[in-house]
Amino acid sequence: MAGLSLNSAACVRSVSKFSECRLCETICPVDAIKTAPESLPAINLFSCVGCGGCSGICPTEALELDNFNVTEFFFEFASESDALISCQKNVPCMAALHVEHLLALALLKGGLTLDMGHCNDCSIAFTCKTHIEQNAHEANYVLEAMQSRAVVTMKEVAYEDETIKTERSRRDFFQTFTLKKAYQAKHDWDRHVEMATDEYIAHSVDDINIASVRHKKLTNKRKLLFMALKRTQKPETHHIIDANALTFTSQKLLDASLCTACQMCYRICPSGALSSDMKHSKIDFDPFLCVRCHLCHDVCESDAITVSPSYNMKEFFESSVQNLIAFDVKQCHECGLAFSSLHGETICRRCQIEEDEAKALWGIE
Repeated sequence: MAGLSLNSAACVRSVSKFSECRLCETICPVDAIKTAPESLPAINLFSCVGCGGCSGICPTEALELDNFNVTEFFFEFASESDALISCQKNVPCMAALHVEHLLALALLKGGLTLDMGHCNDCSIAFTCKTHIEQNAHEANYVLEAMQSRAVVTMKEVAYEDETIKTERSRRDFFQTFTLKKAYQAKHDWDRHVEMATDEYIAHSVDDINIASVRHKKLTNKRKLLFMALKRTQKPETHHIIDANALTFTSQKLLDASLCTACQMCYRICPSGALSSDMKHSKIDFDPFLCVRCHLCHDVCESDAITVSPSYNMKEFFESSVQNLIAFDVKQCHECGLAFSSLHGETICRRCQIEEDEAKALWGIE
């Protein structure tokens, strides 16, 4: 049993019912998270073991453990001389760290060591270990592409904390971890009751969260990576890498023949990577702001937006805003409002729909 909170406004599933994101449910080793179509994740706090895998994989940092703040850990660990990360030392599980955290820490410390010595005997390793290994491989791929000497190493260290008995089960360890960090936790009586209830707690976006849902926000892990990159020497050559090897960012392509200028993609983009101007005369894209949540693809009915097969590492050091498409802004002959004309239309889409409906009603072809 562990404390896990969902920021409904930050979850991409709250932005659009068409979101297909199920990362938190997929990685959860105890089935404590369930997602249903057109709904936010439901959490069973009684079943949750507090590994943090869901918070580590969430693209928008919508999930957070009560007893472990990854940003606080980042700064504490960055200030230490030791470069060992272990589930028996400083994190509940290494799956709680996103690949961006590994990248940033490796750059700042000149390398990292992940203690894999406890994974083979861990009851949750069947999902978490694979994710940890994938993060490490991806981090090393990016580090090599940016010509850094830093390496994320996985070793069978099997670090032991003398204050923790190794014979205890994984659940008992997570409980101990909670007690060790009790001074940081903010549990109250209602929280204890909620955690003791063996049922899934549903979440929804109420009126209070609407403004937060519309707010564009860059994740803390991207800010930390940006900070680390600012302290890293720029490579002599910016390599072009395989975009399929990246899980946390992308470069976009847009097919102008398919785009309908519906404005949905940049209106729902949670990080502001996709944007436009006051006249809605274009769609711009900033690759460094993209968190690869896939939301723009989920809402694009015409599939006009696709991920580029390659990624230019120059965006890590010299990020630039790219124009994906430009529209001809005209004044609608019917309603007088400005609209984005794709093929020389003289009336906006709304008026065109009304006109088509009227013709159908009158039997005019």
